[in-house]
Amino acid sequence: MVIKIDFQSDEALYIQLRNQIILGIATSTIQEGDVLPSVRQLADDIGINMHTVNKAYSVLRQEGFLTIDRRKGAIISLDIDKLKAMDELKKNLRVLLAKGRCKNISCQEVHDLVDEIFAEYE
Repeated sequence: MVIKIDFQSDEALYIQLRNQIILGIATSTIQEGDVLPSVRQLADDIGINMHTVNKAYSVLRQEGFLTIDRRKGAIISLDIDKLKAMDELKKNLRVLLAKGRCKNISCQEVHDLVDEIFAEYE
């Protein structure tokens, strides 16, 4: 698993880590049942604080992307609740689409962009 953290970004490190793991799942680089590195190991590997990794793992657990097992550690375990996922996606998309509309991005441009990005996960 290759994690790319941009230390120059304004985005919080734990959010970057969370997003990288979600992208890994979406692109099948990380599979359901895979065990992620321990908090300490991942923090050492990418050069960030253990608490940052722990926060990312906690957020992923709350969002239904992984479970924490005392013996095995953090395990990719996808939440099957599609309706909950659709509601969350709709909430996030609403704001993103409003931003695009403010910048005069057309509906067709959004559709093309969604198709392009979605194709990356197939």
